[in-house]
Amino acid sequence: MQTRKIGPFEVSAIGLGCMNLSHAYGVPPSAEEGERVLLAALDAGETLFDTAALYGFGANEQLVGRVLKPHRQRITLCSKGGMGGVKGDDGVVRRVIDGRPETLRSNCEDSLRRLGTDVIDLYYLHRWDKKVPIEESIGAMSRLVEEGKVRALGLSEVSAATVRRAHAVYPIAAVQTEYSLWTRNPEIAVLAACREIGAAFVAFSPLARAFLTGVLTDVSSLDAKDIRRPMPRFSPENYTLNLKLLPPFEALAREAGCTPAQLALGWLLDQGPDIVPIPGTTRVDHLRENLAAADVKLDAAVIARAGELINQSTVIGNRYAAQATQEVDTEEF
Repeated sequence: MQTRKIGPFEVSAIGLGCMNLSHAYGVPPSAEEGERVLLAALDAGETLFDTAALYGFGANEQLVGRVLKPHRQRITLCSKGGMGGVKGDDGVVRRVIDGRPETLRSNCEDSLRRLGTDVIDLYYLHRWDKKVPIEESIGAMSRLVEEGKVRALGLSEVSAATVRRAHAVYPIAAVQTEYSLWTRNPEIAVLAACREIGAAFVAFSPLARAFLTGVLTDVSSLDAKDIRRPMPRFSPENYTLNLKLLPPFEALAREAGCTPAQLALGWLLDQGPDIVPIPGTTRVDHLRENLAAADVKLDAAVIARAGELINQSTVIGNRYAAQATQEVDTEEF
C-alpha cells in the first residue's frame, strides 16, 4: 500500500471511512459484517481509520475500538467531537452541534472510553459551532493534546478563513471535507489554505455517496432513513439528470482499464500528494476494489477527461439541503 503524510503520521494513501458500518445509509450491517470489513482493511494494508462520536451515537466507535484494539499500534486512529447525540426530555436522541470547551473535553473522554484507547491520533472538530469562537474550541482541544489524550488536531467542513484562524491557535494537521469529481467546493479556497499551513486534506465521500460507483441507479430504493434522501442531488428529478453523466464516465473507466470507482479515486489522488480519500463501504469486495485504485495508472488525458465530464457545472443539485448547508462553514458554488 502506498502511503501519504498527515501531520506526524505516515498513513495508507486510501483510508477507511467507518461511518456507514453503523450510520447514515439505512439499516447498517451487523456487527459481524462490520468486523469483517475492518479486519479486511487491516489485512490489505489500510492504516487510516476514521470514525466519530456521532456515528451510530457512539456505536461506531465501540465497533472500531473492539475490533482494532489488538492492532492499535499498526493504525492511525481518527475520531471527531463537537457533534453527537443528546437525549432530550422526551427521551429521543438527537444530533447536536456543541463546541463549548467542556463539551469537547467530555466528548473526547467518552470517545477514548468507547475506542478502548489511551490516545486518539487525530481528533477533529466535527462541525464548528458558530455560537462559540473557533479559537475557544481549538484552544480547548489543544489542551487535550497537552494532556496526552490526543496527538494531533483536525477540522471538518470549515472555510479557508476558519482554517487559518484555528491554525493560529494550534497547528492543524488535517482538514476533512467532502471532495470528489462531483463536489469541488474545496478547490475554491480550502485546498490552498491547507497547503499554506501544511495540513493534509482528507476527502470524505470521494465516491459521491455511491453515485460514482455506478451501482446506485434508483434512488427510490433508498431506505426511508437514508441521509441521501433529503440531499438535492439525490432527489428523483435531479438524480435522473445526473445519471446521464454515468455512461460516458463508465466508458472512460473501461478505456483506462479500471472500474468507475477506481477512476474516481484515482482522479482524487492525482489532485495532490497531500490528499487522502477515505471511502466507506459495507462490503469486502468493494473495499478491495477501492484500495486497488492506489495502484491504477491513469494518464493525464484520462484525468482531464474525467474532470470535464463530472464537475460543479455538470452536476445538478446542491450538496446539502438548506438546514444542513447552514450547519457547515464551507464555501459553496
